Amino acid sequence: MNTGAAGDGGLVVGPVTVPADALAWRFSRSSGPGGQHVNTSDTRVSLSLDVAGCAALGRTRRERALERLAGRLVDGVLTVSVQTHRSQARNRAEARERMAALLAEAIAPPPRERRATRPGRAARQRRLDAKKRRGDIKRSRSRPTSD
Repeated sequence: MNTGAAGDGGLVVGPVTVPADALAWRFSRSSGPGGQHVNTSDTRVSLSLDVAGCAALGRTRRERALERLAGRLVDGVLTVSVQTHRSQARNRAEARERMAALLAEAIAPPPRERRATRPGRAARQRRLDAKKRRGDIKRSRSRPTSD
């Protein structure tokens, strides 16, 4: 599955390309240790996508994504925040990857339903033979009866 960046700055998620203007970037200062660097650099990255209003997904994929991401959405907007790296560029790349992975999983078609089958005659016979062998083993371990 192809996930990542498109040539125009959009986001490629499987067969769908989300245009760059549908993505909203926000930058802020990261928390945690980092000395003077953390106090001066906006390295934390938040990437947002309005899933409810994204026409690029199409109706079916959008409904599927809204249903599967319901717990993560705030007013139909999916947000991914990254502050693991010291560099804003690396955090941006990771945010794109995470967003693409989340969307790819959310818009994937559901798996085919399982068709119920029954075991064949040979499989039933093997099962019964194995049960009989196991019973014989257990019977051979017991004390012989005195008749």
